[in-house]
Amino acid sequence: MFRTLRRALCAAAAALLLPLLPMTGAQPAHAAEPGAGYWHTNGRQILDAAGQSVRIAGINWFGFETSNNVTHGLWARDYKSMIDQMRSLGYNTVRIPFSDDIFKSSTVPNSIDFSGGKNADLRGLNSLQILDKIVSYAGQGGLKIVLDRHRPDAAGQSALWYTAAVPESTWITNLKALATRYKGNPTVIGIDLHNEPHDPACWGCGDTTRDWRLAAERAGNAVLSVNPELLIFVEGVQTFNGVSGWWGGNLMGVAEYPVRLDVPNRIVYSAHDYATSVAQQSWFSDPSFPDNMPGIWDRYWGYIFKQNIAPVWVGEFGTTLQSTVDQKWLAALVSYLRPTSTYGNDSFHWTFWSWNPNSGDTGGILKDDWQSVDTVKDGYLTSVKAPGFPAGGGGPSDPTDPGGGTAACTAAYTVSSDWGSGFNAEVKVTNSGTTPLTSWKVTWSWPGAQKVTSMWNATYTQSGASVTAANAAHNGAVAVGGSASLGFGGAPGGGGVPAVTCTAT
Repeated sequence: MFRTLRRALCAAAAALLLPLLPMTGAQPAHAAEPGAGYWHTNGRQILDAAGQSVRIAGINWFGFETSNNVTHGLWARDYKSMIDQMRSLGYNTVRIPFSDDIFKSSTVPNSIDFSGGKNADLRGLNSLQILDKIVSYAGQGGLKIVLDRHRPDAAGQSALWYTAAVPESTWITNLKALATRYKGNPTVIGIDLHNEPHDPACWGCGDTTRDWRLAAERAGNAVLSVNPELLIFVEGVQTFNGVSGWWGGNLMGVAEYPVRLDVPNRIVYSAHDYATSVAQQSWFSDPSFPDNMPGIWDRYWGYIFKQNIAPVWVGEFGTTLQSTVDQKWLAALVSYLRPTSTYGNDSFHWTFWSWNPNSGDTGGILKDDWQSVDTVKDGYLTSVKAPGFPAGGGGPSDPTDPGGGTAACTAAYTVSSDWGSGFNAEVKVTNSGTTPLTSWKVTWSWPGAQKVTSMWNATYTQSGASVTAANAAHNGAVAVGGSASLGFGGAPGGGGVPAVTCTAT
């Protein structure tokens, strides 16, 4: 199902840039692996249960909000293999959109392939039970989950958080049900209350039927009343004081009208930003583009981070990358989000739209076969990816980890395509030991004259027929029983499948 192109062109209007506080440098690295337990905020940063800073660097995997009532792609692959692949590519968080339809007893998930043993443990389950399985498996691999109330029902996006068929009371009841369902499971770090409020939604106008800021307070406090540990993600609107932007992308009103929650240090503001493959905007045709974009982002949402008001999460951004304008936009936005190597976790948070290739106006990280990775698109995001988190969703220390243990790994080499003059292959590394890995490397030798022409998710050296590939910065940590993967292109084809040796620490 293609994602509906549903974004309105914004009204061209000028606004003064809000004053910005100076940015601070990256915080020192901590010895312990960050991310355990529930999270909270401190100024512009998100901290784990031990007070260490973390960075959300993730992906959107949609489908629960559609008439399939389940994440897309399960018609092609096992859900566990997709989660493994997300993790191997360096994404540490998954944003999962849903509609209120998944709470109805009549809702049945569909388009799931059970052949060949795929998705076997999902057979006979309803949508919420499948969501449980996804959350559980993601948590085992150290991924975090943000649940996104995307639509009131599968029919389409709504401007306001309620409709005639799905009143505010139903919205809040269902949000509380999710918060209760995952209470005590910090794999689910928070809830995005409603996707892309837009005109006639307002921010700070005081009209309770249209004021999204007031509605977010009602819903956010209701969620925290049953699960006070969750982060509350609040998107912007379309228009504030006559200045319009992307649906959900205008957070100018936060400066004057911040969201007030009963539990302190739980609010994260969320912006959406897109390129011309979604809709045209005035700033794309500005003669100064793309140099004008940091000022645009500062005005709409970046100031919240820069003034140390709260963390900012770009919950959606994406493009088909087909036009030069879009390529320049994505490069500029990634730079604005602050490279991890320079700023560490003192940065903007993000989840890219989307994992799915069937998003009609953006495409995805996966190609149409639901297997191959768009390495160009994924490559744009490399500098802002961040380390994963401890597996299992436990607290600051995991009582099931006996400590010490043996570091060991196995590796499986698979040729995904071979056209004679060249080929693509993947090596999957699995932690077969009794302790989490901090790094790994694999080696193999080809019987012929094959050479690596490109490699992703690892660095490599080749001497004659022998290749050594070591983990990238984002995928060296592998939980017990977990896996990571590298991919590469080589030439010529016909090299067969060599034996691979794996070593780990």
